[in-house]
This record gives sequence, structure tokens and C-alpha cells, in this order.
Amino acid sequence: MTMFGEFVYLDNAAATRLDERVLEAMKPYLFETYAVATSQFGYSPGIEARDALDAARARIAASLGAEPEEFIFTSGSTESSNMALKGIALALGARSGDRRPSGTGAHIITSKIEDFPVLHSARALEKQGFRVTYLDVDEDGRLILDQLRQAITPQTILVSVQAANQEIGTLQDLAAIGAICRERDVLFHTDASHSFPRVSLDVREVPVDLVTVTAHLIHGPKGVGGLYVRQGTPLAKWMDGGFQEFNLRGGVENIPGAVGFAKAVELVTPEETARLQDMRDRLIERLLRIPHSRLNGHPTLRLPHNANVSFRFVEGESILLHLDMRGFAVSTGSACFSRSLEASHVILGIGGDHERAHGSVRFTFGRFNQPEDVDAVAEAISDVIEKLRAISPLGKG
Repeated sequence: MTMFGEFVYLDNAAATRLDERVLEAMKPYLFETYAVATSQFGYSPGIEARDALDAARARIAASLGAEPEEFIFTSGSTESSNMALKGIALALGARSGDRRPSGTGAHIITSKIEDFPVLHSARALEKQGFRVTYLDVDEDGRLILDQLRQAITPQTILVSVQAANQEIGTLQDLAAIGAICRERDVLFHTDASHSFPRVSLDVREVPVDLVTVTAHLIHGPKGVGGLYVRQGTPLAKWMDGGFQEFNLRGGVENIPGAVGFAKAVELVTPEETARLQDMRDRLIERLLRIPHSRLNGHPTLRLPHNANVSFRFVEGESILLHLDMRGFAVSTGSACFSRSLEASHVILGIGGDHERAHGSVRFTFGRFNQPEDVDAVAEAISDVIEKLRAISPLGKG
């Protein structure tokens, strides 16, 4: 079991426990080689730090099929997606002499179910005069490709569509989306923070120009992530400071974090991913035995560790609190557990109503979960829902 004391932790799409092997890889750069990274003309500790940073960059870039100079370290997925959208907007939205208009009127396309770093970056750019189209998805959460084709105009500078959804786990067809963007000469960014590296993404084969990734969802450290930027992609520096990260990001490099990120990527194996998928499938099968339950997201084209199910006649926050008292940590799309006080925009985006959104529960597995966790949480939630429905004003089910 993945434990907080006696807790079984099933919210690995929010954060994962740091792997001890990752911590061991990081320790030398916290206590011994702790200097800032300097060039070959600096002092020895700085050169050692630079070598470690370069080695970590090369390892992560290789896992994407990229060159080291195409990978920029950031503080995490939020910064990476902000850098992608705002950096492209700054580079292309104000570029004179381009076939696209400068400044106001430049156009960005994304989907209605993106994670907040992309959605909120897009909304911030709207306030600066950029036009943004938010595309619908189908009932499984997949982008409707014909709508994408119709939405692209001569003013479009960027399409940003996630690789996998953060709530319902649906995988997008990145190759098809990228092909459309290539055909129309439009840049393509994908947020792969929830899929990388468990779901293969090779930038030599998939026509994507920018990719957001992060460490904290694969048993790496919090506070470090990265952005793949295909060579030749125009990206303006949006966070000023020093000349770090190929002069695209100001700020002292997080060398322990970078080393830990690289180690975390190395430790993800196909065998482990298959084990998580087996637990996911067994849990979904158990949960769908409960009357008036419904799987959210695509039945097969989904993240290997994600199960998201809605239960009618009960509120997600009630399920979460009762599971918490029984020693299980899960998450819900209910508005009561959202700081925005809005129901899940993802469930609403796939055509669900507020009842479905409020009754949704997400279970996500990680490295330290065990097969017995499946049976334990399935039995617990079945009992919880039966008891809640017995007293629910929404109906008896």
C-alpha cells in the first residue's frame, strides 16, 4: 500500500511519493556539489554541477526522441505551459512582416477540457488582444478533428491540446492533430504532464513543436519540469532574469531537481506501467458493478493508471470524506472541493450535467500501490455509496 500512516493513497495524478532512488541521486547536488552551474571556464564545483545538469537534460530529451538543446528545464508543468503559450504569442503575435497580423487578432486554439495552466494562459492572452477558440470534445473527451480543421485560420499561430486529460484520463490522437497543424503551417503544443513517460511520445515521429512535462507525477521531486521546444520554433523569453536555459528562462537552475527528474524518468518501465493498467482495469470492472455508476473518459484510450467514475444520487465530496475516514485518499470533481466553486469543467465539457460532475470520483495508481488496494477501495466505496444513497435526498438509487 502507498501509505500516509494508515492511508491508501490513490491520488497519484495530483502528486506522487518521491522514490528513494530518486532522492539518493539528488543528495550529492544538495550537500556536496551544490554550486551553481558554470561553464568549462568556471571553478570545479560549478563545472561538476554543469555536467550533472547537461547529463540530466540529455537523458530526459532522449526519452522524447529529442536533442538536449531542445529541452528547457522549468519549475514544473504550470511554468512550461505558460512558457509555451505566452512565449509563442510574444514571438509570433508581434512579429512584423509575417502573413499573420501583428499584435491584436493573432489566434490560438485549445480545447475546453485542458488543464488550468493552458486554459488560464489562454484567457490571460485574450485580455491582451489575442483571439482564442475553445474546441468541443466528444463524449469520451477526444478532440473532434473536423472542428479543429475548420477553426484554423490564416491568423492562427498555435494549437494547444493535451496529450491526456488530467481528470478522466482520455488520450488524444497527437499524430492526427499534429498532421493537421503541419498541413496548415501552425505550431502545435501538447501538455503531456500526465502521460509522460508512461505513454510513449517520440517527437521524431509525432509532429509536435512543444511538449510540457513534469517530474512530480512520476515519483520525482516537486518543483521541476521541462518544455521540449523543437529546433527552429520561435519562442520568446517571457520570464526575465539571467541567461540560463539557452537564454529562454532566467533563474538559477534547480540541479538537484533536474537530476531527480532524470532518475525518475529512468525508473519508469513498461512492466510497471502494465502493472498499473491491470490495477486500473480491475478497479473499473469492480466499480461499474455498483448500480447507477458510469465510467468517465474513453473506455480504452486512457491513461494506464486512471479510473474516473460517476455515481448517481450521491455527492463526490461525501464519498471522498467517507473514504478518507476509512483510510483512502482519492479526488473528486465536485465544486465543494474546487477553490473556484465550480463543478468539473471536464465532466461538463464531455456533455455531463452537474449531477454527474458532482458525483465523479478519480482514482489514480502509482508505483507504491499494490493489487490488494484495488479490492480494499472497491469494497469500501461500494459500502459508502450504499449508505449514502440510503440517506440521500437526491434519490434512493
